[in-house]
Amino acid sequence: VQLVESGGGLVRPGGSLTLSCAASGNTESFTSMGWYRQAPGKQRELVAHIPNDGGNTNYADSVKGRFTISRDNAKNTILLQMNSLKPEDTAVYYCNALITVDTVLNVYWGQGTQVTVSS
Repeated sequence: VQLVESGGGLVRPGGSLTLSCAASGNTESFTSMGWYRQAPGKQRELVAHIPNDGGNTNYADSVKGRFTISRDNAKNTILLQMNSLKPEDTAVYYCNALITVDTVLNVYWGQGTQVTVSS
């Protein structure tokens, strides 16, 4: 499984960006997908998570109300719509997929895309 992120870049505070993650496999078979981020000197943290079983999406408290995760299984893609961006949102954003094979949970990561929020 390969995950390829796109859509990062430089944006001013208050602006918007949409990140996209294209998966090489059939996302309908994935257990869940999500977005994580890692700022310099900090640990990687969960931003948003969307399960494949129709369950609720989950968001980090710091992005609730501003970010929206969605998936398009027909295109094997997930999106992260980011609005009202703040300088503290600056980080490398990683796409994540969890795939269960014979009861074993496999974890996959994309290469990351840089998001910089600055005036």
